Amino acid sequence: MKIALIGASGFVGKAIAQELVNRGHAVTAISRHPEQGGTGEGGTAEQGGTREGGTAKREGSREARAAEQEGSREGGIAGRIVGVKGDVFDVDQMVGLLRGHDAVVSAYNPGWTNPEIYADSMRGSRAIQEAVKKSGVKRLIVIGGAGSLYIKPGVQLVDTPQFPAEYKAGATAARDYLDEIRKEKEFDWTFFSPAILMNHETAGVRRGAYRLGLENPVFDEKGVSLLSVEDLAMVIVDELENPKHIKQRFTAGY
Repeated sequence: MKIALIGASGFVGKAIAQELVNRGHAVTAISRHPEQGGTGEGGTAEQGGTREGGTAKREGSREARAAEQEGSREGGIAGRIVGVKGDVFDVDQMVGLLRGHDAVVSAYNPGWTNPEIYADSMRGSRAIQEAVKKSGVKRLIVIGGAGSLYIKPGVQLVDTPQFPAEYKAGATAARDYLDEIRKEKEFDWTFFSPAILMNHETAGVRRGAYRLGLENPVFDEKGVSLLSVEDLAMVIVDELENPKHIKQRFTAGY
């Protein structure tokens, strides 16, 4: 498949890009500053206006065509992943970049230290959703957060006293956007909430196995909700290849 990946040089995006390439998919990595590297092909899909001005849409169209040509080649990583410049807030530009792909995966995050993380998360997520709709792509997987998972009836993790204050605004945005995308009827969306402990400290191991859930965290035999980013990537690519959660939120853990 040909996959458009937004946020490909972020922590989660890098792992998903690698898993997609390893499994033979063509990846278009969309970012605002592909020259900055990260995966070797592009930076993160960041917040901000279109500083490139009037050339941005033309550049986006040329790069999308180049990505299609490059993505169709056989070979290793260099022949299967292409970085293109894109601004998630520029819907028209994103439409040109997304058009012609089999699916879009959004690992968009405006940055945990961004003082406007709530507003930028909501604005960016809405813009991506609109661009997917206008592009004609019928499949979108959104990587959200664990904060919206229910730890007991009527109580979401983000609303508990133990939830870290520094992540609350971003997690609340992911929760609120999930409520919005649940109303989407025009294409097949999926929202993924990772395990509660899915971070840099749990990274580095690919077990190659996981268990699935829907609205509640998946806990292991020790009562821990845990998943490495490598296995998160496997979950996402498995869902792309064999969809089981169309118009649903789901989660995973060991």
